[in-house]
Amino acid sequence: MRVRFRGVEVREAALLHGPVGWGEFSPFLEYQPPEAARWLAAAVESAWLGWPDPVRAEVPVNATVPAVTPDQVPAVLARFDGARTAKVKVAERGQGLEDDVCRVAAVRDAMGPGGRIRVDANGGWSVAEATEALRRLAAYGIEYAEQPCAEVSELRELRLALARLGIDVPVAADESIRKAEDPLRVAREEAADLVVVKVAPLGGVRRALEIVGDCGLPAVVSSALDTSVGMAAGVALAAALPELPYACGLGTVALLGGDVGVPSLLPHAGVLPVGRVDADEALLDQWAATPERHEWWRARVTACHGVLSGNRVDP
Repeated sequence: MRVRFRGVEVREAALLHGPVGWGEFSPFLEYQPPEAARWLAAAVESAWLGWPDPVRAEVPVNATVPAVTPDQVPAVLARFDGARTAKVKVAERGQGLEDDVCRVAAVRDAMGPGGRIRVDANGGWSVAEATEALRRLAAYGIEYAEQPCAEVSELRELRLALARLGIDVPVAADESIRKAEDPLRVAREEAADLVVVKVAPLGGVRRALEIVGDCGLPAVVSSALDTSVGMAAGVALAAALPELPYACGLGTVALLGGDVGVPSLLPHAGVLPVGRVDADEALLDQWAATPERHEWWRARVTACHGVLSGNRVDP
């Protein structure tokens, strides 16, 4: 990683090659097989089945600003060519609200009054903390707050609190969709104004499309620090949605210190093209894992395949 993001400094991924092309299997290291298996299903869909037909040829993307200091903000934004929307990490462990306010203020200064800013707390606030934080951050023009609280009940309570106080910041659900046994609960309980969907954690492009359709809420497509191979699946989802009202969080290849895909899916003029990405053999050699990590990932694929086939094998 160019910049530490959500505690990650080195991103690991396994790539699968099938009759249709390449797929990426890259659940974060702490995810156990029952959760990680959905990521394998998405990789299999990509490499063996392919994706639904697109309805658009390019997808607008946002810049992603990790929990950096204000002086680092301009350099981070410069990696996202032409992006007029920025997602800013807040509620970082070890930091406080003043850090968040200063970071968001720096993003507003860098982007000017016409830029859009959204914040992502990854469920790190209580309802009271989120209410106070969004009260202060609203002064900078916040497009929405992504997963400000961890629980669906808290998101609903927060939406009601913001409405009572006249704080006009929509609430987006991310983890409450992609990590939930019941991803439709947020819509039933009116706990969010929009949903953030990621292909891999939901089990593939088709499954993600179903969830968006069933929720009946506006959707933002985001990524999980994928290589360009995995990012292409996110772009395929965004390209297949009937409506795409928001810029998508699919520009994070710019946060990586290297890539394995050709072409590398870096944003230009604020957009990404729709299409498949092939892994490059020379880049695969350059970024190859150690033999020990290779075997660890092979065992992980085997364990997750066991979950998908109903024959669970623990790694």
